[in-house]
Amino acid sequence: MAIFVLIPFADVGKRSFQTAVTGKFCGIANYREVFTNQAFLAAVKNTLKFVAVGLPLLLLISLVISLALNGCKKIRGLKSVYLLPMAVPTAAVVLIWKMMFHVNGLINAGLASLGLSAVDWLGSDASFWVLIISYLWKNMGYTIILWLAGLHNVPEELKEAARVDGASEFQCFFHVVLPGLKPVLYTITVLSFLNSFKVFREAYLVAGAYPQQNMYLLQHIFNNWFTKLEIDKMAAAAVCITIVFVAFVLLLQRFWEKQED
Repeated sequence: MAIFVLIPFADVGKRSFQTAVTGKFCGIANYREVFTNQAFLAAVKNTLKFVAVGLPLLLLISLVISLALNGCKKIRGLKSVYLLPMAVPTAAVVLIWKMMFHVNGLINAGLASLGLSAVDWLGSDASFWVLIISYLWKNMGYTIILWLAGLHNVPEELKEAARVDGASEFQCFFHVVLPGLKPVLYTITVLSFLNSFKVFREAYLVAGAYPQQNMYLLQHIFNNWFTKLEIDKMAAAAVCITIVFVAFVLLLQRFWEKQED
């Protein structure tokens, strides 16, 4: 086990993998190399942008849909349908994406029928929104179910009391329903944040290891480093990213605890 502890500090980029296994302490050189790597910085930027856009969109749209579905008894029996996107194999999803977003795909065929020019969805800046759509489609149903579970735990008596006191539906939502959703909101936020890093499978199978720059995520660079056996960069970057993940979850938990006090 000791040889693997030394791998993050091994100068794999200059020596063979066999030499790296023996290990040689090189301080923070690997971390310095990671943070000066342009590909890594671009992947971090794209990943942060993806999370900053995709996560709020998922939370907001799924909440609006769950509010519309809440109370509809006929739709409650269709909960299994909400989870269908998560059950569809990734390979099938990729085929659908290629059929839709290819230059000669269904979407561009529809645009052409309207007299609009075709869009290179996978080879231009529009590729970022293909990722967003994939993420929303994959996780929307599951998130809706979690929201519905939270809405069912909000007592109807509180909402009725608020309406009797003259509160509008808007005021009832922000002062009664939304506070009752705080516990489930924390769970949904953390799970959605973690799921945002699973979109790599679709991006990799659709566009390969070196996709359009807006689709180039942290998972891409980790995959490429692993293929090239650049274990030193992988290990150093993994440590930094793990610290960021843990800090995000702890800060979010701390924020929720303050709100409940």
